[in-house]
Amino acid sequence: MPRTMSVAESIVIDASPALVYTQLSDPTAMGRWSPENRGATVQGERRDAYVGMVFEGRNKRGAARWTTRCTVTAADPGQRFAFRVHAIGLRRPLLPGPIATWEYSIEAVDGATRVTETWTDDRRWPDFLANAFDRVATGGKTFAQFQVGNIRTTLKRLKAELEAEARGTGD
Repeated sequence: MPRTMSVAESIVIDASPALVYTQLSDPTAMGRWSPENRGATVQGERRDAYVGMVFEGRNKRGAARWTTRCTVTAADPGQRFAFRVHAIGLRRPLLPGPIATWEYSIEAVDGATRVTETWTDDRRWPDFLANAFDRVATGGKTFAQFQVGNIRTTLKRLKAELEAEARGTGD
């Protein structure tokens, strides 16, 4: 069976597109919302997102830990942030290759912001191999099925944090 190569979910957040973009385009902040990401280290001095920015993400799933190297492919303030994951390793991302692309589309809607998070599988593996690997790595699911859950969790946590900040509760 051919695998699903891309999944997306959306949520509406009671915050401005500018604020949502500022938060999502900071790779060091993703660990606050993602169930797997534990933060990132941006290479170079510049901290605002730009196309070509490189960062290394630290990740954890159960007992497994790994690091990825990512390059920003879109940085359109208030509209879109995307990055490509193109190397992986345990402590250092030493194994290069296409892995995944993550994208956040940001759109103003009725005084709030709709955020759509999209995961695309960039692995060019045969489907049977990818499906077998995925089920071992995720405890029985394909990566597409698994990432839908991760995306939903990330978006719900992002919404809760930004709306709490907007209310001034900081929860």
